[in-house]
Amino acid sequence: MTARNSPARSYELIAHTTRSGIIESQHFGAVVALNQDGSIAFSVGDPNVVIYPRSSMKPLQATAMVDSGLELPPRLLALVCASHDGRPEHLAAAQEILASAGLTESALGNTTDYPLDDTEHERAIRDGKQRTALQMNCSGKHSGMLATCVAAGWATDSSYLSPEHPLQQHITAMIPSLAGEPAAHIGVDGCGAPAHAMSLIGLARAFRTIATAQPGSAAHHVAQAMTAHPEMVGGPTRDVTMLMQGVPGAVAKDGAEAVFAVGLPDGRAVALKVSDGANRARPPVMQAALERLGVGLQKVDPATWDSPVKGHGRRVGLCVAAGPLVTS
Repeated sequence: MTARNSPARSYELIAHTTRSGIIESQHFGAVVALNQDGSIAFSVGDPNVVIYPRSSMKPLQATAMVDSGLELPPRLLALVCASHDGRPEHLAAAQEILASAGLTESALGNTTDYPLDDTEHERAIRDGKQRTALQMNCSGKHSGMLATCVAAGWATDSSYLSPEHPLQQHITAMIPSLAGEPAAHIGVDGCGAPAHAMSLIGLARAFRTIATAQPGSAAHHVAQAMTAHPEMVGGPTRDVTMLMQGVPGAVAKDGAEAVFAVGLPDGRAVALKVSDGANRARPPVMQAALERLGVGLQKVDPATWDSPVKGHGRRVGLCVAAGPLVTS
């Protein structure tokens, strides 16, 4: 771990969890918010801390795919940006993307898994299904990657997951134009695709770039797809979907290990990372950051931000934003 990524230097208290009236846990992290002109509105922790955006990278990756020749209807392009629930409509859309390129799900190189949604996961097990690449929440992205390779004349074997593959090289090459900085490092994501690392403020800038992109550009196609079909980006009970449904024009994407980024068409943006990877802290912290930035959340379903703590099957506490994010 570098000095830049030392928790003592990079992260501050941003949330705490209560149980039966007592603070049980504290969550540290970093948050950065941008004004309409792209300047920093406020930050908690180090906005330059280097993180893995994980699945928050998907809108950036999808932008590079469209720039490489991927052409899909908005509903399907939204799934390319998704960490989907694995509902029937999500799986059917991934298959539709593959079929449009003359491929089947056997071409998918991502990790096998059950659906992300608990209900769909349980249904798959009851139905006797095994883990498959199609059910895994990244199958939309991988279907898009493979369809891009067909459109561009690139190899569609397992090499499409290599950082040296033309598709992955194009994604890496596009990051500076979106984030204002090159990737700091390339690792391996949970789905098997390259995982780019960048600064937290770079992630916020990338979402600002996509949300404010000029009509006709690759980034604009991605933004329009996500905002028109937020149900494809996550699922009906997911915070990322409900946030986009309640804030017109918002481009939002969650990522593993408690990353969350939002870009607005007026140029404002927020990116956050909870240092311990606790996803329960992510929704209330994003709510607090957006409210502090002056974003109207009146039309957002309150369940979007709810992060309850259970005891014997009932609510006994809550995870809420805390620290300088709400006190300054």
